[in-house]
Amino acid sequence: MNNPKQKIKELSEKIRKHNYNYYILSQPTISDYDFDMLLEELQKLEKQNPEYVEPDSPTKRVGGDITKDFKQVVHKYPMLSLSNTYSIGEIVDFDERVKKIINDEVEYVCELKYDGVAINITYKNGLLFQAVTRGDGIHGDDVTANVKTIRTIPLRLHGNYPVEFEIRGEIFYPHKGFEKLNAERQEIGELPFANPRNAASGTLKMQDSAIVAKRPLDCFLYNIVGENLPFNSHYDNINEAKKWDFKISNNIAICKNISEINEFINDWDKARKNLAFDIDGIVIKVNSYRQQEQLGFTAKSPRWAIAYKFKAERVSTELLSIAYQVGRTGAITPVANLKPVHLAGTTVKRASLHNSDIIKELDVRIGDTVYVEKGGEIIPKIVGVDLLERKTDSKAVEFISHCPECNTLLIKKEDEANHYCPNEDNCPPQIKGKLEHFISRKAMNIDSLGEGKIEILFDNKLVRNIADLYDLNYKSLFGLEKIFPAENEKNEKKISFQKKTTENILNAIDASKQVPFERVLFAIGIRFVGGTVAKILAFHFKTIDNLIKADFEELISVDEIGDKIAESLINFFNKPENILIIERLKAAGLQFELENIPKLISSKLEGKTIVASGRLTNFTRDEIKQTIEEHGGKAVSAISSKVNFVLAGENMGPTKLKKAQSLKIPIIEEDEFLEMLK
Repeated sequence: MNNPKQKIKELSEKIRKHNYNYYILSQPTISDYDFDMLLEELQKLEKQNPEYVEPDSPTKRVGGDITKDFKQVVHKYPMLSLSNTYSIGEIVDFDERVKKIINDEVEYVCELKYDGVAINITYKNGLLFQAVTRGDGIHGDDVTANVKTIRTIPLRLHGNYPVEFEIRGEIFYPHKGFEKLNAERQEIGELPFANPRNAASGTLKMQDSAIVAKRPLDCFLYNIVGENLPFNSHYDNINEAKKWDFKISNNIAICKNISEINEFINDWDKARKNLAFDIDGIVIKVNSYRQQEQLGFTAKSPRWAIAYKFKAERVSTELLSIAYQVGRTGAITPVANLKPVHLAGTTVKRASLHNSDIIKELDVRIGDTVYVEKGGEIIPKIVGVDLLERKTDSKAVEFISHCPECNTLLIKKEDEANHYCPNEDNCPPQIKGKLEHFISRKAMNIDSLGEGKIEILFDNKLVRNIADLYDLNYKSLFGLEKIFPAENEKNEKKISFQKKTTENILNAIDASKQVPFERVLFAIGIRFVGGTVAKILAFHFKTIDNLIKADFEELISVDEIGDKIAESLINFFNKPENILIIERLKAAGLQFELENIPKLISSKLEGKTIVASGRLTNFTRDEIKQTIEEHGGKAVSAISSKVNFVLAGENMGPTKLKKAQSLKIPIIEEDEFLEMLK
């Protein structure tokens, strides 16, 4: 390539344009594959020519920076909270106060109030300089590395923007992204986030920006602060910011009187149910900057703006009892059984109480009249107790001490909110939960065993673990049946294993033997090993035997494998009963190694763990990894005490170099490595 600097510049601009078309305009002009290829080409060029990497390169979107402590930053302009109201009457009072001070006509701007995390972003000379959370309004946390990974926030602006300004907005999870995130968390045995706002807040404060980059955070910007802004009104400036590549909502309107404000509020109180994200109200702002300045601020909030909060639909009903459910990981979830009540279009009979801490916090008791809302308008939750209705003989709830299914003493770790049943091999719901996870679509995909059939097999003592599924035969299955009572006790459901059903089950079990190793590893159900983690482990260790033999240091040296996952893997493989199950699954013909494992050419690197860092002359990144493995070695990406030597190319990372030197690990050059292979 004659001019890598120019090529990097052209590629960067092309990717920025495609990014804007996709995320801001929702009008992509190339396929996802073609976009990924452009990004990959830019990444390669930047690795080869680091001196030409631009500070706002599109490759910054993939993250990678680690932030152990978020630096506190003083806001140049305080980020005060808005005063809240729940009635039009209070908006009328607000309007009267404003007009009394202004003594003139006032124009308002009405906007959606996003239910997310407030962010303040500073731009200097058209480049994203710093992103800071609201914090206490005076100080906030610097989360720049994480914010740079959000695709809808531009790293470089276009058009006639001020030299320096701040723009404020709300970072949030769209509903689909939030649902996907919670599904992934549940796959690895972690508790789901209570709502999208909590998820956004937790994600924004994660230490590893590479993980943040993989999460579908979004952002609407809604307020510009600074000197020398192009217009003297909020409405004109925020619309002008669209030309600078910011994602600005079209759901914004100028309202000249209370009637128009009321109409805007009522329209969105109904329409919000159709949005792809959560809003919890409407923000009303005085449009003119001159009038905003006249109105000024109180100690806590601006006098020129107010937030109208939508009322969450709430009902009251009686708490009849508390049941305790056992999940496949042994987590105990208390569930409130309620006197049936209609809420947001459905009849609610149950609501999650999450854990013992929530029960204590609410001081909820059997027989109480409780207030129920739908969290995020989806999940019923108890939000309070009507103490005036409390019975005089009520008693505080004592969380159960033993498993409701197997009577094993429960455990609760200090750093976890849930109680757990440790009897994972003999507790019925845990066994059935593991079996149901194993046959699920994303795991072994034995779909013919769904719809209660696992329960029939368990009840008939045909399966006690996942390996038992491969011992089933026609004789043991044919003729089994069970009647499942319907919830309304009118439409019972009978499941019967007749000829066709039995054949379908056996065929599906046989077909599952072709499921690839990474999905088998996920299906086994090791705590914290979800689909993504299973894939990373499978592709790194290649075989189940290599994974079983790996120690703690080897495991955490793998990208994205932390202490918690490593400990879970070691605990799982240290149990003889789990190893026996894996041996039985191997004997049944399941896939426990990756296809196309590099053939062994020699054993010259046998027993050696090697890190390759920097740009090599004779190998690409994939080629050096394959070469190491073909000669019996193990290629890893992280420096640890287990590494035998580092193969250093040009521009080796300074952090890796420093760590290798501190651990006194030999560092060799490419010529020396090639000599070793002769």
